[in-house]
Amino acid sequence: MSIKQFKKAERNNLLSAEARRILSILADRPVDEIATDENDRPFFMGSGLAGASSMDFNISHSGSAVAVSLVHGAKVRTGCDIQLIRPGKNHKNIAEEYFSAAERDYILSQDEALFKSDRFFQIWTLKECYIKLRGLSVFDMSKVPSFISCDDSGRYFFTFNDSDSSLLSFYLGELSYAGKRYILANAIEGERGICPEIRQFSSGGYFEKNISF
Repeated sequence: MSIKQFKKAERNNLLSAEARRILSILADRPVDEIATDENDRPFFMGSGLAGASSMDFNISHSGSAVAVSLVHGAKVRTGCDIQLIRPGKNHKNIAEEYFSAAERDYILSQDEALFKSDRFFQIWTLKECYIKLRGLSVFDMSKVPSFISCDDSGRYFFTFNDSDSSLLSFYLGELSYAGKRYILANAIEGERGICPEIRQFSSGGYFEKNISF
């Protein structure tokens, strides 16, 4: 393992530990009660079978930011994903392979520079939070329904094109922290009006933009 890889692994371990610490405080449960089910979804032990607890949660981290989503209710589930907005050489290829035609058109309606950041990560984080909600794999990304539609006037808007959409709500936000920008997506199944908790190591973030659908 190279020094660069070691530092990345060390940072990821610290961020994961911080996410669990925050979750423990929010849920008032010990960190060592967190386990994962057969789909690698985390849950609290000591409340019967996985998924039988009265709360559900999901964690994500990227860059220097940590996102924790916690919901209460026996039939409520959540998934969240946060991503540092950064350029990437493979974004076009990823969009071609995993995104719907409407999603690709939504991204490509902006110029080349913006394709590599805002709109790409909006779609990616929405798909990731849905995958984490369902306990799926990133290899299932192409199977996730589209999050973008286009009306007759050519205006794009966020929607979830799936038969179970009435049970789901999504939140998409842009976050600034330490001079860097992040995209956060959160999925809630079974209840509306719940937003995720966001924490960083040194200070609280704030949403510059936030939409829900």
